[in-house]
Amino acid sequence: MKNSLWIAGLLGIVALAGCSSVPERGAPRITSVPGAKVDLGNTALVKENLYAQYSDWKNTRYRMGGLSRNGIDCSGFVYVTFKSKLGVVLPRSTEFQAELGESIGKSQLRAGDLVFFKTGGSGRHVGVYLEDGKFLHASTSQGVMISGLDENYWKSAYWKAKRLEVDVPS
Repeated sequence: MKNSLWIAGLLGIVALAGCSSVPERGAPRITSVPGAKVDLGNTALVKENLYAQYSDWKNTRYRMGGLSRNGIDCSGFVYVTFKSKLGVVLPRSTEFQAELGESIGKSQLRAGDLVFFKTGGSGRHVGVYLEDGKFLHASTSQGVMISGLDENYWKSAYWKAKRLEVDVPS
């Protein structure tokens, strides 16, 4: 009986952790991949690349700490998306991703902005804004998907949004 209570408690803690990846050492940084040509201010090109990423990763299952099509977590998906489709290297953890960029209001959101959610306890979740109130993310229950900021769960869990500025070499 004590073992089953202990295991149930442990599983509850893991579930509440959500995408709160282990933090990295040092200050969060944004860098560009050599040869990167995507200007985050070019929303049409950013959107095109984000939808291409969705097409490539749609329905990939969620796996805490994962970084592959065998399973990926929310901050890992943001990390992989920005690196492979936008040529920008972000920190790996949600915690450090949340420290980047300039805070913006919901009404200012544009393609490529990061959206953050408080998902219970110390759990945090991150996605990438697309357009028209929709964002791309790796959901713990459904894997890589597009959701709406106006959906009840996300509306109540919404925390903040950040806009990243990256100098892209000419």
